[in-house]
Amino acid sequence: MASHNASVSVPEMASGFHPTVWGDFFIDYSPQPSQSEEWTAERMSQLKEKIAGLFGACTTTAEQLNLVDTLQHLSIDHHFSTQILSVLTSAHAAEELNSGGACLHDVALRFRLLRQQGFWVSPEVFDRFRDENGSFDVGVADDDARGLLSLYNAAYLLTHGEAELEEAALFARQRLESMSMRGSLEYPLAQQVSRALHLPLPRTVRRVETLHYVSEYGGDPTHEHEHDPSVLEFARLDFELLQRLHVKELKALSRWWKDLYNEAGVTYSRDRVVECYLWSYTAYYEEEHARARMILAKMIALIILTDDTYDVRATLEECRRFDEAIQRWDESAVSLLPDYLKKFYLKLMNIFEEFEDELEPHEKCRVAFSRKAFQTLSSNYLQEAEWFHGRYKPRFEDQVKVSTVCSGAPFAAVGLLVGMGGDVATQEALEWAMGCTDAVKAFAEVTRFMNDLASYKRGKNKNDVDSSVECYISEHGVTAEVAFAQISSLIEDAWKTINGARFENSKLLPAVQRVADITASMPLMYGDNKDAFTFSDGLKGLIERLFLNRP
Repeated sequence: MASHNASVSVPEMASGFHPTVWGDFFIDYSPQPSQSEEWTAERMSQLKEKIAGLFGACTTTAEQLNLVDTLQHLSIDHHFSTQILSVLTSAHAAEELNSGGACLHDVALRFRLLRQQGFWVSPEVFDRFRDENGSFDVGVADDDARGLLSLYNAAYLLTHGEAELEEAALFARQRLESMSMRGSLEYPLAQQVSRALHLPLPRTVRRVETLHYVSEYGGDPTHEHEHDPSVLEFARLDFELLQRLHVKELKALSRWWKDLYNEAGVTYSRDRVVECYLWSYTAYYEEEHARARMILAKMIALIILTDDTYDVRATLEECRRFDEAIQRWDESAVSLLPDYLKKFYLKLMNIFEEFEDELEPHEKCRVAFSRKAFQTLSSNYLQEAEWFHGRYKPRFEDQVKVSTVCSGAPFAAVGLLVGMGGDVATQEALEWAMGCTDAVKAFAEVTRFMNDLASYKRGKNKNDVDSSVECYISEHGVTAEVAFAQISSLIEDAWKTINGARFENSKLLPAVQRVADITASMPLMYGDNKDAFTFSDGLKGLIERLFLNRP
């Protein structure tokens, strides 16, 4: 990676939150492209044709699946979606990799790629790698680090009741850890194993994985035949071309935010618009989803502003009035509010109108869904405020029912559909997201629980209600360690629900995939029991690598 050091000027700190680490950097930033966009587009067109030809050049299903895996690692698979769907459809029907001669890597890779795309595959495909007692045969996988890594990542697409995949993940982890400790793994496999043991591939933000993989591709001397220079060149050009778009969006969003943040008088809130954009970017980075990405980024910013209004600024009576105004959703309701909230309330209404202006006439009804979801979010924020000011500690189940909504995830799940194409943002998908069932509820649980584990370690904001951790400790009379273990188990259950949602309704699969993608941002934001969003210094280097440095 070529380095780019961002020099920023920072405003004064607000409400105990550290100031933005970006200041006006993206407003002032004007990148100098290494090549013209015309040359880049022409070169990418040539390379794309070459890469499309690689599918036909593959002689086996295993070779095709490895090509698909490479394109996904490099985040360029969206350019070849038709070819990839054809490969996966054929691989699902084929018996080639169900024969006894297929290696562990090929079987596991097929399992993971198919399950990711909503094709059901039984865990029984791994039975051939077990001994007569039903345990994984150490001899079969002995020193097959690539196969074990593929098994480990595949196993994390388990659904409820698949104990055999939990066993597979544990077996692979133990073997990989042993190999790592012995130092028997070479580059780049050693690095890939290390990353997966820290965070399995299905729970990794795809573009973060790409940052690593673009330098690793072709670096494994035992698999040189799988490396094609056209693929790597295309990936680098695509990454750089998208970066140009992303920094333009960051410039526009930063200007929008600066006006809102100062004019609406919400400087008591976290100044984190760049991080809001990063969160939206984890749901979709592709050029075709530019409108959706910007709308979702703004919606996430509204979550932060509203959350902080309830948590760190408003009195209980002001919270009640603010929620009443939001439920009425009428300019006349501004009379209910104290002066400092009047401008913010009117801005809120105006921003939702701006969302409508972004949409085609037949799409405008989507904003009504997002507005209703926002009103639900507000009423649950008020419930938390009532609990806090009344010094009431709810039961764990009651707390989770409210706090999962307050995580903002259900609103974001609706919001991520608002700007998408009609093939994804269908009436059925919007109603599914509004219902907050299966994958959406699980997304909210992962968000809430990971946030709470991080918050418990660092302490609370001014008016934060008791977290799920504190309520569990109080209700069950256990230690923090026991509560952490139980809540971590609930996070695992939520991931199983998300994985299972891929197989429940094929029409909803595109929406489920985006919810799964943004759920994968939670370990990035709240992993290792740290709140990297609020305390965003730790994200600065990653943001530079994603948006400023050349791959």
